[in-house]
Amino acid sequence: MKNFEFYNPTKVFFGKGETDRIGKEIKKYGKKVLLTYGGKSIKQNGLYDRVMKRLQENDLQVFELGGIQPNPRITSVRQGVEICKKEKIDIILAVGGGSVLDASKIMGIGVYYDGDPWDFMIKKAKPGHMLPLATILTLAATGSEMNHNAVINNDDTEEKLGLVDPAIFPTFSILDPENTMSVPRDQTIYGIADILAHVFEQYFHPTKEVPLQDRMAESIIKTVIETTPRLLLNLHDYDARANIMWCGTLALNHLISCGVEDDWATHDIQHELSAIYDIPHGAGLAIIFPQWMKYVLDVIPEKFAQFGERVWNIPRNGKSDRELGLAAIERTKSWFREIGAPVSLQEVGIGSDRLEEMAAKAVKRGPLGSAKKLYKEDVLAIYKMSL
Repeated sequence: MKNFEFYNPTKVFFGKGETDRIGKEIKKYGKKVLLTYGGKSIKQNGLYDRVMKRLQENDLQVFELGGIQPNPRITSVRQGVEICKKEKIDIILAVGGGSVLDASKIMGIGVYYDGDPWDFMIKKAKPGHMLPLATILTLAATGSEMNHNAVINNDDTEEKLGLVDPAIFPTFSILDPENTMSVPRDQTIYGIADILAHVFEQYFHPTKEVPLQDRMAESIIKTVIETTPRLLLNLHDYDARANIMWCGTLALNHLISCGVEDDWATHDIQHELSAIYDIPHGAGLAIIFPQWMKYVLDVIPEKFAQFGERVWNIPRNGKSDRELGLAAIERTKSWFREIGAPVSLQEVGIGSDRLEEMAAKAVKRGPLGSAKKLYKEDVLAIYKMSL
């Protein structure tokens, strides 16, 4: 096990009805609120009216920034920073999925910076402070509600870049599973793929002697695998929604990465797909991850064998670690297919014409991953395997 430092200051309110505490909690941080959200869904399902009622009951002054897109754009961040500075906002309230939360995080640090907030994403500037940030999660997927991560797109440069910094933890997050009930089937599936991918990134690593971390990761994976069919049979199953939601949070609040050398190559490879083709993040991960697994199998075959035995219950029956690991990878790919996630680039309308360009962009800041260092030719091979 490697040395580690674990810090997570985000307070979580979890459960049915917790949304209604939002006004009283927000009031502790000031009077002026910037409410950020995505499209029309929170107005159609009644969440917008419910939140506004609680804010108004507490005499809070609300400013709004809607229209934040999936794969959030830096343009939305710039708009939010401008509002916060002009109106002297006290706290940001992000209502939505990971895209809304990520954009709001960068807005919050942009308030204390005189330059372009994109500078944070290209490492030209380092965050100092962030405005208090409250979140009401509406999609179980990214874990952004309890972590210090944010990913932003720049359409002008066709880049999708991430920031990881302790300054951008949310102040508090409300995780009310009822708020995920209206998420459509396809977005639910993509969120589930995202959750599993987050655990995979922290599970398939070269670090030895981390049995507790492995068991925690495996328990999240198995819970998602066991709960997903039940949820897809009834998208209004509260307990299934609750369990998937909490899995999503635990998958990326960085607890399971303590003491391990996590990988994250697959996310970097997928980011190029979203930056250029604007496909759902979880869809891209379902396509890329099984191919990455095959590509690095021979580096850590014992870990993939463990995955096969413990997660998929594949009997050893004389199989080598490689044979057992390959069976586990094929089972993972078929499971993604079974739940309705895409497993090839062709299924999402992506051909071979820009693969070389994406491979070059993926590694322009250096090689990817820890299980196996990936260079341009490696990334290109994974893209080609994914066709």
